[in-house]
Amino acid sequence: MIDKGLEILEKYYGYKSFRKGQDEIIENILKGKDVLAIMPTGGGKSVCYQVPAMLLEGVTLVVSPLISLMKDQVDAIKAMGINGTYINSSLSTVEFNSVLDGVKQNKYKIIYIAPERLDSNEFINAVTQGNISQIAIDEAHCVSQWGHDFRSSYRRIAGFINKLEVRPIVTAFTATATEEVKVDIVKQLALQNPQVFLTGFDRENLSININKTGNKRNYLVKYVEDNKEQSGIIYASTRKEVDSVYEILKERGNAVGKYHAGLSDEIRRRNQEDFTHDRLNIMVATNAFGMGIDKSNIRYVIHYNMPQNIEGYYQEIGRAGRDGEKSECILLFAPGDIHTHKYLIEIGTENEDRKNNQYRKLQQIVDLVYSNGCYRNYILSYFGDVREKPCNNCSNCLNEGELIDKTVDAQKVLACIYRMKRSFGATMVIDVLRGSKNKKVTQFKFDELSTHGIMKDYSNESLKEFINTLISHGYVDSLEGTYPILKLNNKSMKVLKSEESVQFKEFKIERTISDVNGLFDILRELRLEISKESGIPPYMIFGDGTIREMSIKFPISKSEMLDISGVGENKYEKYGDRFSEVISSYVEDNKIKVERTFVEEEKEVVNIPFEVSTDDELLCRLMEVRKECAKKEKTLPQLIISKNTLKEISGRYPLTLDNLKDIGGVGKKKIDSYGKSLISEVQGYVVEKNIDTKWIEKKRRKLIIDGENRTNQEIAIDMIKSGNDLDNIVEEIELSLSTILGYVTDYIKESGDVKFNLNLDELYNESDFEVILKACEKHGYDKVSIIKKEVPDGIKYEAIRAVILKEYFKVS
Repeated sequence: MIDKGLEILEKYYGYKSFRKGQDEIIENILKGKDVLAIMPTGGGKSVCYQVPAMLLEGVTLVVSPLISLMKDQVDAIKAMGINGTYINSSLSTVEFNSVLDGVKQNKYKIIYIAPERLDSNEFINAVTQGNISQIAIDEAHCVSQWGHDFRSSYRRIAGFINKLEVRPIVTAFTATATEEVKVDIVKQLALQNPQVFLTGFDRENLSININKTGNKRNYLVKYVEDNKEQSGIIYASTRKEVDSVYEILKERGNAVGKYHAGLSDEIRRRNQEDFTHDRLNIMVATNAFGMGIDKSNIRYVIHYNMPQNIEGYYQEIGRAGRDGEKSECILLFAPGDIHTHKYLIEIGTENEDRKNNQYRKLQQIVDLVYSNGCYRNYILSYFGDVREKPCNNCSNCLNEGELIDKTVDAQKVLACIYRMKRSFGATMVIDVLRGSKNKKVTQFKFDELSTHGIMKDYSNESLKEFINTLISHGYVDSLEGTYPILKLNNKSMKVLKSEESVQFKEFKIERTISDVNGLFDILRELRLEISKESGIPPYMIFGDGTIREMSIKFPISKSEMLDISGVGENKYEKYGDRFSEVISSYVEDNKIKVERTFVEEEKEVVNIPFEVSTDDELLCRLMEVRKECAKKEKTLPQLIISKNTLKEISGRYPLTLDNLKDIGGVGKKKIDSYGKSLISEVQGYVVEKNIDTKWIEKKRRKLIIDGENRTNQEIAIDMIKSGNDLDNIVEEIELSLSTILGYVTDYIKESGDVKFNLNLDELYNESDFEVILKACEKHGYDKVSIIKKEVPDGIKYEAIRAVILKEYFKVS
C-alpha cells in the first residue's frame, strides 16, 4: 500500500522518497488506525495526511486554527492538482453556500475547516451526506490546556466526531508536545488505540544563540545590516514592541513588514504574501505569525524578547531553515521580558490551573536562558529526547569559558534561604544577602541573620543572575505563581552539607564601546549646558563616542582623560575639569569600584574602605554656606556641591585648599569658587569645638559614609518601598526626580517587581501623555533622551519617565 503512496508523492509533490517517519505514519493511516504524530517544524506533517487523503475513498477534513493561512494551503494543493477548499469566517454567505453545494456533490478531496465551524448545523448536514474518510487535526497541541497555545474551540472536535454515523480515521499532528500534552491530546480527541510516532525534535541545521548582555537594538540593527540579503523573522512580545522594531528597521532602508492582531486582515494578508514571495526580506511579528508558513529560505529567527514558554520558542525557531540549510536562531534576553510575560499571563488567563501552568512554563524557559550547559540538549530533554553529547552548535557550547567552583557562593545563598525560615522570592533573598536595611528586611529581623550582607560584593543584577542559574540547574526550586518563591530541595541540602559541588562555566564577555550607563545621559546634559554657554554645537565639545567611552572608563585624572579618544590637550584645558567633577561625583554617589593603575605602595591599601562619620552640626553649617553660594549664583544648592560631599567634609575636617582636593566630588573649579568659604567654616568650627584633627589622605580608597554601603539606587528604592513620597526622596539624596524614576525603571527590569505606589498621574497632564506615548511608539520607550528631543520643551524628563512606567511597566 505504501507503494501507492510513493506514486502519489512523486506525481503530486515531485519527491521520489519520503522523509524520516512519513512512510510509517502514512501506512498506519491507510490501515485505518488512529495516529498521533509529533514531528519537528519542517518535517512534512501535511504530506502525512494529504497523501492518505488521495488514496482513501471519501473526503478528508483538516481542522486547523490557521484561518489566515487556509487559502494559501488550499492554493498550494490546488496547484499540485488536488481538489480542495476551505471553510472559515472569511467566506461570505454566497461563498459559504457555494462550498456547501460542492461538499454535497463530493467535489472535494480535502477540506480545511476552522474548529468553530464544526458547530454549524448547515455544515454538519452537508458533510454527513458524504463519506468522511479521515479527520486530520493540525496543530493538535491546541486541544490541551497544558499546551502553549490552547484553543477552547478545539475541545469541540471530539463532540463533532461523535455525531457522525460512521467514525472516520482520526489523525493528529503537532511539532511540540511534552509527555503531559501528548497524553492530553489522546484523551481530549478520544483517539482509539492510536499509533504514536515521535520522529525526533532535533533540527541539526539550526544554531541556537541566547544573548543576555548588551544593547538589543544595536545588536539587531547590526545583525540585520550584516545579513541584508537574507530572509528572517523577528519576534517581539507585544504589538507596541513590534511597531517599534519595525520603525527602527524601516528607517534604515530595510525591506521589512509587520504582523500582529492590531492590523487589519487585509494588511496582515498582504504583508504575509509579500514576505512569502520575497518582496520583503524581514517580518517583525508577534507569535500570531508563523504557524503553517511554508517559506523554506528563512535564514534566521530573532526573538527580540524571550518567549513565554519553550514549546512556543521551539516552534517559532523551527520556521528557520526548513530547506535544511544552516540557519541562525537568536534570543535577545533582558530581565524585563519576564515582567512582560507575567503581565500578559495575568490579564490573559482567568483559569487558575492554567495560569499556574503558564507560570511554570515561564519559569522553565527562564531556566533555559540561565542554563550553563548545552542549550539544544536542554530543549530536547524538555521534550523527552535526552542527549548527553554537547551539540557544539549553540552559544553555550561554542563560547569559550572556564569551569569555576561556585560551591561556597551557592552555600551562602542556600543558607540564607534556610535561615529566613519562611518562603520569599529572589528579590527579598537578594536584599538580605546584599545587606539592605529596607523596611521589610528589618521588619522580619533579617538584618540580624548571619547571612545579612554576606554577598554585598555582588551587584543586584549579578546576584539575581547567579540565583537564576542555581534554579536552572536544580540547586533550588522556584515555585510558580505571580510572585514565585524560593524553596530548598534535596539537591540544596547536599550542597549545604558539602556532599555535592557547584561548578558553573564563566564566560568572558568583552565590554564594548556600545555599553551605556546612566552616566552617559548625565554627560550629554553637561555637554548641552556647555554648548549653550559657549554658543557652539554640542558635537564640537565632545562627540557621542567620546562621552560614551567616558561613561564606561570613568576617567578622573588628566592622564586618564587624555587616554579617551577625542580628548586632546586643548579640549581638556577647556572642559576637562567640569567633566572630571561630574564623573567623580557619579562614581562616589553610586559607589562604583573603578580599576585604575596605581603605584606599588598604593596597591596595598586601595582595597581597604575609607570610613567617615558625619559631624551633623558641622554639616548643618556647611549646608548654610552652600545655600548662600546658591543664592549668589541664583541656582539650586545641590548644583553647587552635593550633600554627600558636605558629609565627607564634615567628617574629615579639611583645613586647607589642598586637603579639599582629596574630597570626592570637588574639582578645581569648585575649589576656586567655593573652597575658601567651606574651609573658613571648617576652621572656625574646629577652633570653637577644640577638635584635634589629623588629616589622612583617602586617595583611591572606597569611601563609606556613616556605614552606608548602598548605592543611591538602592537607597531610593528602599525609601519608596518604606512609604516615602518622591519629594522627600529627591530632597534626601539630592538627585532629580527623573533620575529617581529611572532607578525605578531599572529596578523593575532587573527584578520584575512592580509593587510601587508613586502617584505618577500627578507628573503629567492628558495632552502630555498622548504626545509622550506617540514619541515612545516611534522611537522605543527605552530611548528617553531621543524622546525628550521629540516632545515640546515644556515636557520634563520626569513626565516622560512617569508615562513610560505607567504605560509600559503598569506602575500606578
